[in-house]
Amino acid sequence: MQSASDRHEYPAHWEADVVLRDGGTARIRPITVDDADRLVSFYEQVSDESKYYRFFAPYPRLSAKDVHRFTHHDFVDRVGLAATIGGEFIATVRYDRIGADGMPASAPADEAEVAFLVQDAHQGRGVASALLEHIGAVARERGIRRFAAEVLPANVKMIKVFTDAGYTQKRSFEDGVVRLEFDLEPTDRSLAVQYAREQRAESRSVQRLLTPGSVAVVGVGRTPGGVGRGVLGNIRDYGFNGRLYAVNKAFPEERKELDGIPAHRSVRDIDGPVDLAVVAVPAEQVPEVVAECGAHGVQGLVVLSAGYAESGPEGRERQRELVRHARAYGMRIIGPNAFGIINTNPDVRLNASLAPETPRPGRIGLFAQSGAIGIALLSRLHRRGGGVTGVTGVSTFVSSGNRADVSGNDVLQYWYDDPDTDVVLMYLESIGNPRKFTRLARRTAAAKPLVVVQGSGTAPQGHAVRATRLPHATVSALLRQAGVIRVDTITELVDTGLLLARQPLPTGPRVAILGNSESLGLLTYDACVAEGLKPSTPLDLTTAAAPEDFHAALARALADDSYDAVIVTAIPAVGEGSAGDAALAEALRSAAEQVPGKPVLVVHVELGGLAEALSAAASTAPQATAGPPKIRADHPFRALDRLRATPAPAEPSAPGTGDRLIPAYPAAERAVRALADVVQYAQWRREAAEPGKVPEYENIDEKGAAALIDGLLTRGQGLTLGTEETCELLATYGIQVHRALPAATADAAVQAASTLGYPVALKATAPHLRHRADLGGVRLDLADEEQLRRAYAELTELFGTPDELRPVVQGMAPRGVDTVIRAVIDPAAGAVLSFGLAGAASQLLDDTAHRLIPVTDREATSLIRSIRTAPLLFGWRGSTPVDTPALEELLLRVSRLVDDHPEVVAVTLEPVVVAPRGLSVLGASVRLAPPPARDDLGPRTLPAY
Repeated sequence: MQSASDRHEYPAHWEADVVLRDGGTARIRPITVDDADRLVSFYEQVSDESKYYRFFAPYPRLSAKDVHRFTHHDFVDRVGLAATIGGEFIATVRYDRIGADGMPASAPADEAEVAFLVQDAHQGRGVASALLEHIGAVARERGIRRFAAEVLPANVKMIKVFTDAGYTQKRSFEDGVVRLEFDLEPTDRSLAVQYAREQRAESRSVQRLLTPGSVAVVGVGRTPGGVGRGVLGNIRDYGFNGRLYAVNKAFPEERKELDGIPAHRSVRDIDGPVDLAVVAVPAEQVPEVVAECGAHGVQGLVVLSAGYAESGPEGRERQRELVRHARAYGMRIIGPNAFGIINTNPDVRLNASLAPETPRPGRIGLFAQSGAIGIALLSRLHRRGGGVTGVTGVSTFVSSGNRADVSGNDVLQYWYDDPDTDVVLMYLESIGNPRKFTRLARRTAAAKPLVVVQGSGTAPQGHAVRATRLPHATVSALLRQAGVIRVDTITELVDTGLLLARQPLPTGPRVAILGNSESLGLLTYDACVAEGLKPSTPLDLTTAAAPEDFHAALARALADDSYDAVIVTAIPAVGEGSAGDAALAEALRSAAEQVPGKPVLVVHVELGGLAEALSAAASTAPQATAGPPKIRADHPFRALDRLRATPAPAEPSAPGTGDRLIPAYPAAERAVRALADVVQYAQWRREAAEPGKVPEYENIDEKGAAALIDGLLTRGQGLTLGTEETCELLATYGIQVHRALPAATADAAVQAASTLGYPVALKATAPHLRHRADLGGVRLDLADEEQLRRAYAELTELFGTPDELRPVVQGMAPRGVDTVIRAVIDPAAGAVLSFGLAGAASQLLDDTAHRLIPVTDREATSLIRSIRTAPLLFGWRGSTPVDTPALEELLLRVSRLVDDHPEVVAVTLEPVVVAPRGLSVLGASVRLAPPPARDDLGPRTLPAY
């Protein structure tokens, strides 16, 4: 007889790192026979009250029998999980499968009793909630559909864990015990609860890194120069409000300070807590530093050290070990190979970065995976802050380097409800979890603008990225669907970000243009037309216009309800100097303040004084720094020879001042492109307020489709359905495919036509000819047998034997516009619905639109209209408009099929002929496979290492 412990191998895939409510991390893993001593030690640290709540009686210690029972599991009917920090248990959970009589049972029994025990020191950190998510996922995997728990009424915390989880549950009270029963199938509410907990935990984990009360810089050189010494100087010079320590194991024992900062040989020697450690030692010394930080209770690390995954396979393994080591102590990591972090909040004032200039405070959150791009972005914001938009600067800045742990997703969670951040700018070289990023981006964009420059699609060597089969353009389109303002360059990133940071959102695309140059006005007009805006005829104030003329014209345009935004163009006037620039800037600003609900942009040519004057906010704006740009002689980039000179630092000013400052641009195209991006975002935001719905259709047979899919999958893991099976499955969702009959011979073709009725079409379905009417593989409107036989002979004479052609006969469909509908499940991005017109021209132009599944009715409508060739569907050049409502319904039915049945991993409908009334699906293919794992429906986890 097989022993229980032999029934299943150790389920390593249940191991996971999680972020807890307070931002710390813990590891969740199955309990094994080797954990006896850990279990006893854990139990000894639990209070008598908690033990009483767990066992309903005084239970001071575990017996040998208890230890055996709680450490020996079959990983099927009896499972135990532990949450650990530093290898030691901080909480446990277990389930035991039971039958209808409440006694121990095996499958097919689908109910289990569940019980928790959390160390008192770790209660309130969300450990039990995380364990419940993971034990629930394990139970579902083992065929358990329902949990039961008995809890004492006084154990309010544990009752709250169960009731707040969002599952459908039933509660009863008997014999002084509360009995809770709840289904484990995820519900909309349970997923909402899970996402909310995820946001709070991940946001808090980033907040702990960005708002430390104490910082230790490890690897500070004993002499000026070097990365560690440079970062220490930046933290000190920016006025960090917490405690700062310099650490270097090579310091002499008698050294007590360095440059006025307390100095220590090890983090463990510091008397007091350390919240953040900035690590700037060689990679081979980092493990020792991590161990010291973990032992001292450091909450997080910023690892500037290089030599990790960016350096090859050996470095990649070193990076994995770094993450595992840090997480074992509950620490999160920014980096390795990071550029650093900045927080300009006056209560924090942290510049733990290699930035060669002091960042200005502002309302922009900035994230860059690349250190070089981070330098460029900070430098551009610094220059533009002193010459265009005054005090517009950053609230927080994160450079993630190899982003082995903390990623853009984590920082988005923080910025979502950060009161100091109004606009988010991100430079992403790769997206590790596109499905999650899209979800977070959609939620963030509904509250504050999110502007993204996305890399080319090829991830840098140091980045661990999930494989995706989607083209780069498709991923970009899905980001735009989520409300992301997708731009192509860091120049556009700054241009758009500054407009969003200082001006209100426009209510539409109508643009007024006014200025003192007819030519510049016309250039601006043409740029607006090219970007899809609706400009008015430019108002030429002539080169003799005075500031008062600009003020009056701008005030009139802003007061006019026929305009949604105003672009002011300005060129130098003869004899105009800095005083004139200041007067013009004040005239424009005062006019804009009279009607604050519309955005105003300025396009200036050779008017540096105007740009600077526009940015001046009374006495609060920083002034431009005169003289050539400088870098401190002891800056680390001098030693590393990694940076050329950039503008010198200016004193930071208070954030939030000058909110109505007007952004100015040196070229019309840049201003208009930024405005067009903001107009599209404003439109998305209005639509997101009413997101639409996924319609219900009475003739959808979801259960019938599921039974058919289950039966078909018994044949194999990956299966492309035949014609009849495809038609049968699609029919369960109300999708009818135009019937086509094989025609292996001319006589078979005639017989097929007799069955279908004339007129018919004869088509070659060989892969090289399929859907290629332009190659001559299709003959249409064959009215009788003679025409059909002639067409058959022509096809076989031109293209080969019937075996090579695979000809079919199909009844003629009403004339219309040929379109293509596809759906695919991508392992990284999720299920995607695509639409475009059929034909080589659309393929060459890559004119295809995409939406994430499930698609709402509003999204189906916008999907059809978002391709460049959409006018062909709506009566272009006098043609008859086609039945787009029928097309929208077909898109929604395909979306429902794939969303309801993730085993449907690919669907293609080609061509779909959309006529003035109705449509015809002339070709279809469906592929089935076991669905890829969906981590967004499972328990919260950090990326595995």
